[in-house]
Amino acid sequence: MAITVAELLAEPQLGLTLLAGSAGLGNRVTWAHTSDLPRLWEWITGGELMMTNGLSIPADPQGQVELAEALVNAGASALAIGAQMHAPELLPQFLEACDRLPLPVINIPYPLPFIAIARSVAESSLLEESRRLRQTARIYDLLRLAGPSENQWLSLILGIEAELDASLFVVDRRCLHAWHHGGQSLPPDLRQQLEPLTSKSPVASKKFQWHRLGDSHLLMMDIPTHANALLVVLPKSEPHPDAVVLLHAATVLGLELSRTVLSLENQRRLGAEFLLQAFDGRLGIADIESRLPEFGISTREFLIISMSSEDGERLAGIHVDLWRHGYPTACQRRFNTLHLAVASDCTDDLLRHAVPVDVRIGISRPSAAAGTQRALQESMWALGTASSTGERLVRYAEGPSWLGLTSYEEGNALVQRLLGPIFEYEQGENGDLIVTLKTFLDMQRSWQKTAAALFAHRQTIIYRIRKISELTGLDMTETSTLAQLWFALQIHEAMDLQGNPRRLPTAEVNTPRR
Repeated sequence: MAITVAELLAEPQLGLTLLAGSAGLGNRVTWAHTSDLPRLWEWITGGELMMTNGLSIPADPQGQVELAEALVNAGASALAIGAQMHAPELLPQFLEACDRLPLPVINIPYPLPFIAIARSVAESSLLEESRRLRQTARIYDLLRLAGPSENQWLSLILGIEAELDASLFVVDRRCLHAWHHGGQSLPPDLRQQLEPLTSKSPVASKKFQWHRLGDSHLLMMDIPTHANALLVVLPKSEPHPDAVVLLHAATVLGLELSRTVLSLENQRRLGAEFLLQAFDGRLGIADIESRLPEFGISTREFLIISMSSEDGERLAGIHVDLWRHGYPTACQRRFNTLHLAVASDCTDDLLRHAVPVDVRIGISRPSAAAGTQRALQESMWALGTASSTGERLVRYAEGPSWLGLTSYEEGNALVQRLLGPIFEYEQGENGDLIVTLKTFLDMQRSWQKTAAALFAHRQTIIYRIRKISELTGLDMTETSTLAQLWFALQIHEAMDLQGNPRRLPTAEVNTPRR
């Protein structure tokens, strides 16, 4: 075991003396560290004897007391101060605080070099190092022994807990919910205590931090390679788990999380292919019902959810966040839009919590396999409503009306009436009328800008606009006509599931491809 403060004081060749904090003589010293930087406690990983020549010690009573409290909260075993150097007078308030906490305060006689103390601590830790290596090997072996199973994560956590004699929780730093779907959640009282700690901006280099909660210590440390994955360690006994062993434990957990994320990514690719076929009508009802359980979704009733963001990368991890909260999905992403199939009991509150705040969300009514395409149209209609009204989340038939329309049927009828003749013409011709119309309106009806944007001659654009007028029977010089066409284009773009402006919106419902 590591040397105690009392044993270090008893070594005659060092000549160390105790100034305060005698109740902490049993503290074990894992390492001796020298620093005179401000905020000494930020360089503690737990169990260190912090040695200083005094430059870091404040001169005022309050500053000295706060230093002692911060060192104890960070897990320091003792504070050693070089005599006849740069330390200010150690005030009675400081010595009383060290007795109360307790924090042993040691006087280092001049001119004893700090390295002599560090050597004594290192020599006494040789046996501890051997024990640490064996423990580290056993922790890595747990990853191999866990094997593939549904409760693999929990088995790994329990095995590491037994090795460290501590309770472990892997949580999302942003919300303190369990990071892994099969993981243990923080007790409510502990979560409440941690919220103020995680809300503070962490020191950029501080990935490993002990905190004092009441009479006990708690460790928070980042898990490598996984943003916002936080390991919380509650020791059950003294001494606390070794810092090096804890770092290896975090690495093992990080490896398992990587394996989990890789599995989810494979599942996402399968889900994307499945939804694409279901939305295109290439799967029958029986096929959809047989495939849904592969993604953890009930065949009886589910939701289709459509999401959009100006930055498509904001959608990349949403399926993982929903899985972490107990809702596996099948998802398909196309550019800046994401479609999800998920259990029908997925709540608005959960979606608002798990999805980035700048992402718009449209939700269909609960659907069975026979209504998959219809549910997608509903979710896209709700998404269009959310985008146009500024709402973050809209459920179909429950949200505000969109452009004066309340349902997909009304929007579809308007698109068919105004744009239907153009779609029918383009199915038999290689025209670009819809693209030209949209660009013409986007360019504020400028012939020249439209021609430049489409790499076409100005006269070609004029011909195409005249053709649109001929097909629709509308006067393209009338403001009301242009307003109606812009209106119909907005609705069609939201309902168009594959982003192909030439395809009739009802094609997938009325004439499914087999």
